[in-house]
This record gives sequence, C-alpha cells and structure tokens, in this order.
Amino acid sequence: MRRGARVADGRDGTATVPEAGLRRGFGALAVLGVVLVGAAVFGLLYTAFATLTSVLLFGWLLLIGGAVGLVHAVLGRKGNFFWLGAAVAALNIAAGLVMIARPDEAAEALTLFAALLFLSAGAFRLVGGVVVRGPQFGWTLALGVLDLVIGVLVLKEWPSSSRYTLGVFFSLALLFDGLALVSIGVGGRRVIGMVDDARRAAEPEPEPEPRPEAVPESEAVPGPGGGAPSPDLEKPAPPAQSDQQTG
Repeated sequence: MRRGARVADGRDGTATVPEAGLRRGFGALAVLGVVLVGAAVFGLLYTAFATLTSVLLFGWLLLIGGAVGLVHAVLGRKGNFFWLGAAVAALNIAAGLVMIARPDEAAEALTLFAALLFLSAGAFRLVGGVVVRGPQFGWTLALGVLDLVIGVLVLKEWPSSSRYTLGVFFSLALLFDGLALVSIGVGGRRVIGMVDDARRAAEPEPEPEPRPEAVPESEAVPGPGGGAPSPDLEKPAPPAQSDQQTG
C-alpha cells in the first residue's frame, strides 16, 4: 500500500491508515514461518531425504555463486584481483559440481567437517571460559561441553552418521528460523493493532449535525392545492356587517 492511502476505518468511512501495509507484511512473515516449520518437521521425520536435499542445495548454491563470481572477475579483468577472483570462482564451481554429482561422498565429507568444527568450537569455548571467567562463565562452559559431546557422537558414528546428521542440523535451523518468523509476524500484527486502537481512541468523536425542528401539523395551515400556507388565510377575517344596520 502506498503511503497515505485511504481505507475505511469503520467510523467516518475514510481515514489514513498506513498500518494496513505493515499488517499485511507481518502476516506474510507469519505465513512464511509456518511453511518453514512444516518443512522442518518433515525433515526431522525423513532425515535421509533432508540430508540429500541440503547437500544438493548447497552444491547448487556453490555452482551458481561460482558462475556469478567468474563472470564478475572476467568483467573486471583489468583490476588487480582478477586472478584471485577467478581462482575462488573456479573452486566454487568445482565444489558445486562434485557435490551435485556425488552427494553421498559430499555428505560424508561435510559431516566429518561438522564434527571437527564442533570439537574445535567446544575446546575454544572451554579454554576461553576458564581463562576469561566472564559473567556468562557457566553458560560458556555448558555450551563448550555440549559442542564437545555433539562432535564426539558424530565422529564416533562416522561415516554412517552422515546419512542423518546434516539433515537434522538443516531441519533444526529451519525450525528455529520458522518459529522466529512466526513470533515476529504475530507480535508485529498485535503491536500494529494496539497502535491503531490507541490512535482511534485518541481521536475526538465527530459531533452530530443539528437537525431542523419540525413544525407541528396542528400549527401548519396548508395553502391552496396542498402547498405552503397562504398569507391571506393566516390573517383574521373582519367582522361581517349586519344587514339591518342603517346608513
């Protein structure tokens, strides 16, 4: 909706309500969040399918990003970073092609990388929490231990864990993002409704227009033909002279 559009507000027929566009936008966010939550639930039920989907999606993203980067590097070949941009784009294209052609092997490699990443992150959290001892010392240690446990469990079951690990992580990410969008959409619509109600309550009520007073039917004297009252009929008639009066 354009700013300043006129819509009905239910009282005077037309009023400037810029909140209507925001209300629709927050509603679209809530709908998108519901779709993501549904996709996340489906992925948690079918982890193997979610793993394959995530690997193929990542591969296509690398392939498309590498192609765009290569075109950008060719167009700016006169710059100083032409070879660096071309090399990075070529690596992205090669990785994307490998992941699309061999999704199972790519899933195993990504699962191993994720396990090592969890182990290193957990070790850094523990060491950093012990050295710094900040206000979130307990939470830092807890997160570090959790990262170490996840890394050990994934690495212990590797490569069989590659069939479901990526799918679970991908589905959980979709679930959290979907819940966040639903909460933002619902909360935003509620805030817009509260602001709209407060604005309407602050506006003064329109005063009713005075109506003309009606003339009682007993006082109205209709004129000839049922029209307006005649001025001659309103005057009192003179007294009639007696026939017996002498001049």
